[in-house]
Amino acid sequence: MLRGQVQAQQRRAASKATGAVAGDVCVRRAVSGARASQPLAAAAPSRATAAPRRRALRAAAAAVAAERAVVGPNPYAQPAGKGLGFYTGEDGFLYCDNMRVDDIRAQVKDSPFYLYSRDRITANYRAYQKALEGLDSIIGYAVKANNNLKIVQHLQGLGSGAVLVSGNELKLAIAAGFDPSRTILNGNGKLPWELELAASAGCLVNVDSEFDFDNIAAAARKVGKKVKVLLRINPDVDPQVHAYVSTGLASSKFGIRNSHLQWFLDAIKAEPMVELVGVHSHLGSTITKVNIFRDAAVIMCDFIKKINDEGFKLTYLNIGGGLGIDYTHNPSTKLPSPTDLIDTVRDIVKGLGLTLVIEPGRSMVATSCALVNTVTGVKTNGSKQFIVVDGSMAALIRPSLYDAYQHIELTAPCGGPKAVFDIVGPVCESADFLGKERELATPEPGAGLVVHDAGAYCMAMASTYNLKMRPAEYWVADNKLATIRRGETLDDHLRLFEGL
Repeated sequence: MLRGQVQAQQRRAASKATGAVAGDVCVRRAVSGARASQPLAAAAPSRATAAPRRRALRAAAAAVAAERAVVGPNPYAQPAGKGLGFYTGEDGFLYCDNMRVDDIRAQVKDSPFYLYSRDRITANYRAYQKALEGLDSIIGYAVKANNNLKIVQHLQGLGSGAVLVSGNELKLAIAAGFDPSRTILNGNGKLPWELELAASAGCLVNVDSEFDFDNIAAAARKVGKKVKVLLRINPDVDPQVHAYVSTGLASSKFGIRNSHLQWFLDAIKAEPMVELVGVHSHLGSTITKVNIFRDAAVIMCDFIKKINDEGFKLTYLNIGGGLGIDYTHNPSTKLPSPTDLIDTVRDIVKGLGLTLVIEPGRSMVATSCALVNTVTGVKTNGSKQFIVVDGSMAALIRPSLYDAYQHIELTAPCGGPKAVFDIVGPVCESADFLGKERELATPEPGAGLVVHDAGAYCMAMASTYNLKMRPAEYWVADNKLATIRRGETLDDHLRLFEGL
């Protein structure tokens, strides 16, 4: 059937449904061809009108499905309610595990909100677990990616360790029940109280600089406990990622260079409260070429040999994290898996007889989550069209901060005319956007719109700019929706000033 014939069928189906769908604001544009006159918060439909509305919704969804059949199958489509994580069901609706996102929107009071699939987090962890079979290893979840206590506790229950970059993250890890011997405190500017806490807890600590070593030694002496440390090596390997997330170049603020190695070895020999147990490197984030991990590991082998020749016996090789994900949702994109990453260094680690430490963050949690927004309206300035939503750079700053791309789609079938939009929020900044130049069907006010892959470095970087309060977080677990973090309120903000 020709595309024009399909579109004609869609128009005929839509015309029969005109004015009948109040429950689906996006389909309302498809069935009326113009802005609906009924407000979103209309009274609940009567029994007499509910059935026609349901029939109209099904007709519009079928019309959209017919158009997709002409264009080609959606590579992400799965049987409705049977998939894992976020996917478009065969009915054209967006799902999170077994639940329609629109059904979840109907349950949740406030918008925007973060929505997670707990099973997707589990699957991501299991992928690393399987990749590491046959190796002594520690999977150290990078808590900075997402510090939600429920998520951190879930990963701890699966057997994960934790990588921490602040004293408060260490306190969170202790509260979540992590084994301190499987936690690592990292960072180039660790504070004395943070190091004292790490020493008291028995946490591994990465040494980043001469002054950092001095502070670690002082903390160990103060609390009376020997600290096991790894030297963070700067291997000067280019991960070919955004400059803000590149951490392994010589110009980076992180790590030590070969010319400084002897100073650290001499200092550690002279300090009885510090024990050198390993080396560490971290190349960056959103890495898509795993061969660079091997390049770094080969460089690290040279360091390990030099260190062992000085009389040390190292236990750990920490290659950091940084494995990228498919933010574009392009079916032709082939990104490396955890197994691909580990296989690049497997023989090196086994040959040295070391415990391999990895620090996944983004690849552990990003794909488990979407920021769910509600469309406020559509506007044009003559040269550009905008979809305005209630989410903003305050809730999700990656696009504004890094010019990062995150896939955006509507939560329900929509027959509105397709156009190219910038998706923007209500914050008083021209930089407040969630996506630029995205082709979408034109939605009605009240339609659902999601920003995908929002589980890492999104809620963790959220702010209250413009007093847009940080949103609530939910997950689907055991086929049910559960709150895993309450949304912040203005009262929470005002409490900070009580009694002053």
